[in-house]
Amino acid sequence: MSLHPTLQPYADAWTHSIDAISELLQPLAEAEWNRRTPCPGWSVRDVVSHVIGLDCEMLGDPRPIHTLPRDLFHVTNDHQRYMEMQVDVRRHHTAPEMTSELEYVIIRRNRQLRNESRDPGTKVRGPHGSELTLEESMRRHAFDVWMHEQDLRAALGRPGNLDSPGAHVARDVLLSELPRVVAENAQAPRSSAVVFDVHGPIEFLRTIRVDIQGRGTLETAPALGPAATLTLDWETYVRLACGRVTPESVSDRLKTEGDPDLTAAILHNFTVTQ
Repeated sequence: MSLHPTLQPYADAWTHSIDAISELLQPLAEAEWNRRTPCPGWSVRDVVSHVIGLDCEMLGDPRPIHTLPRDLFHVTNDHQRYMEMQVDVRRHHTAPEMTSELEYVIIRRNRQLRNESRDPGTKVRGPHGSELTLEESMRRHAFDVWMHEQDLRAALGRPGNLDSPGAHVARDVLLSELPRVVAENAQAPRSSAVVFDVHGPIEFLRTIRVDIQGRGTLETAPALGPAATLTLDWETYVRLACGRVTPESVSDRLKTEGDPDLTAAILHNFTVTQ
């Protein structure tokens, strides 16, 4: 195995999640592929199409040449149009076609990972022709595939893997966004602190400190007298941060203390994925 040690956790997380997705799909009847998922406008088939498309892009495959219909109500910006292309081109594929393509993509990606010898800092192609490092690309990809595994589990009523390798990658990705959420988007007061107390399969206590310049930093040390404290379970944290639910719909699973305007602003700006 030539994979750089820095990249191995992301390869492991992807492998665990993609195998779980494959296992979830095997027993499905054709009608179950049309079940609605927490992703607006997307069925089980659509989420699987998206996952296949993501891995095809990791493989460097050319994007499909395809014209989107004009009546897709959930597609409202360029990012969504970009993501929808891989989905809509497969919208009429049968269950056997979907599972066969997924298995073939998994085989190809496993071969790619076995032969991956590039440095984590190598620049690679990202969405919309952007450039990012191989490490960031694999980190984001592991997170995306785990999150879509969770979307499929929600649609099929098969909860699980909330503490899997992909879940730990997701935790780190989402925590890295917290300083921006609190300091920039929610405009927390300068020289203040906000505490997040998360329990469940993955537990953590984190403080966002906002300095005199209004910059936020992530700390593990608890804060005395924070401006606000948000207590919630890990699954709710993920679903909020990824825009799968609104704060109002999960208010019974949330406990907030401190400045009510600040907590409302944080929750209003909590979604960090598109």
